[in-house]
Order: sequence, then structure tokens, then C-alpha cells
Amino acid sequence: MRPDESLTTLDGPWTHRGVHAGGTRFHVVEAGQGPLVLLLHGFPQFWWTWRHQLVSLAEAGYRAVAVDLRGYGASDKPPRGYDLPTLAQDAAGLIRALGESGAIVVGHDWGGLLAWTMAARDPKVVHRLVPVSAAHPLRLRAAMFTDLRGQLRASRYTLGFQLPFLPEIQLTRRGAAKVGHLLKAWSGPGWPDESVARTYRDVFRIPGVAHCALEYYRWFARSQLRPDGARYARGMRAEIEAPTLQLHGALDSCVLPRTAQGSSRYVAAPYRWRLLEGVGHFPHEEQPERFDAELLAWLADPEPDR
Repeated sequence: MRPDESLTTLDGPWTHRGVHAGGTRFHVVEAGQGPLVLLLHGFPQFWWTWRHQLVSLAEAGYRAVAVDLRGYGASDKPPRGYDLPTLAQDAAGLIRALGESGAIVVGHDWGGLLAWTMAARDPKVVHRLVPVSAAHPLRLRAAMFTDLRGQLRASRYTLGFQLPFLPEIQLTRRGAAKVGHLLKAWSGPGWPDESVARTYRDVFRIPGVAHCALEYYRWFARSQLRPDGARYARGMRAEIEAPTLQLHGALDSCVLPRTAQGSSRYVAAPYRWRLLEGVGHFPHEEQPERFDAELLAWLADPEPDR
């Protein structure tokens, strides 16, 4: 049976709907009322990665909105626009389309790179910033050049993603078995179980998703040698003005903790670093209660510490 976008409409105490922003239709999942918290997923996932936080944030008095990023899940899959500046425009436009001028932005993995980008390029739209398993983009780039046996080695899988066609085939064949392999390789012990891995594998096989997801990596690598990459890097030198909580798993083998921790140099606002022991690249799913306790306590603090 050919997977389709109906696989993304998983049931729960939330509402599914489509929202248009900047000419692109996004599939969003919403729960609760209160200050807006925009939840941005990473690779190789979709909005469902935030299923625990949709519940906990709503119960704590927030309006939690998880989105399928451009090219993922049930959102539009245009041929272009998989660069971080365009993705940041997507997210800022989505916040406005949801009726708000700004939001608390929580991003994991690629969603974290996107959240960092939003905070640097459009600071008024990010009230608070929570990067999860995501180094500041300039810190990540620097680490890949200076930490050859560490971050560059951890990121070597991305080199294969630069090839045309073949990576899409490798990721989706045999029921997207490689997606399940990546989830297990990057996580701490005991996650994911078979049903969770199957959900991600099935949704990743929706036509177009694998190609669009790989275009994120292709832009990031190739732009390093192009004028658009230089412009992006210059813009990312801006100091982050939003209070920032950076959460990272101590066992993360995809984005190394030492790479992520160096991101603090780009934050001028109050900044808090939390390293979660026994957790890998997916802390919000591996240990959701612990993750939520850290997040909600920080959000409830009117003056988070540096």
C-alpha cells in the first residue's frame, strides 16, 4: 500500500488543520489556549515528535502548535525553499498566520537550527528560544572543521546525502528501514520501540518527503561555498536577544554535546544550558517527563538565569 498524507493525522487531544503562510500550506496540530509555543521538528520525523509536549504545554496553560515543516508530512512540498532563511520566513509567517506577532519557539535538530536562525534574523518574532539537540549553525559549521575526530566524524552520514537520487532510495527502501536505524543509532538505550519507529518509517515514505528532507542537508553543505551561504553566515553573527534554554542529551552521537555547548557565545540574553544524562538525540521523546519538567520550569520563570 502506497503511504499518503493521511498517515500524519494521528488522533489525540489536539486539532489538525491547514494554515497558509507565504504561499505555502502547512499542516499544524494544535492544543490548549494561552501564549503561543511553536514546536519545530527535525530529521527524520514530523509533527508527532512533539505529541508529549502538546499535552503537557496545553495542561500548563499554553497554546502549543506543532507543524510539519516544508516538505515533510502533510505540508506542501515545493521544489525549492529548503534553505534556512526561507524556512525561517516560513515559521515567522506561520506565527503571524496563527494570529500572533511572536511566540516561544522550541526546535529540535533541524527545527533547532531553524529556531536559532529565526532568533538571529527576526528577533521580534521569538519571545523565548529553546534549541533541543541543536548547536548554533555557526558553531556547528566551525566544529565540523575543527573537531575532525568528533563532530565531523559524527556528521559523516551527511556527506552521502549530497549525492543525487541514491540517498532517497536508500532511505525509503525496505519500508524505510534506514530511518528506523538512524533513530536507534542516535538515541539513548531503550528508544524507540517498534511502534514508534514504524510510525516514522511509514510517514517518511510519503512521496516527496525523502527528497525534500535531503534538500535541507544539500543546501547547508553546498551553500558553504556560495554567496548565499556567506550572506547567511554574516546574518547569523547577530547576538541572540531572546532568553534561551538549550537542552541536550549527554549521549547524543549526532550533534555532540561539546559542539552544542559552544553555542552560548552567540547569546546576549539570559541563557541556561541543561545536559540531560542518559539521553540521546531525542530527549523530548526518550524521557518526556524529565524534558517537560525542565521546559515548563524555565517557561514559568519570569527572569530566567544566565
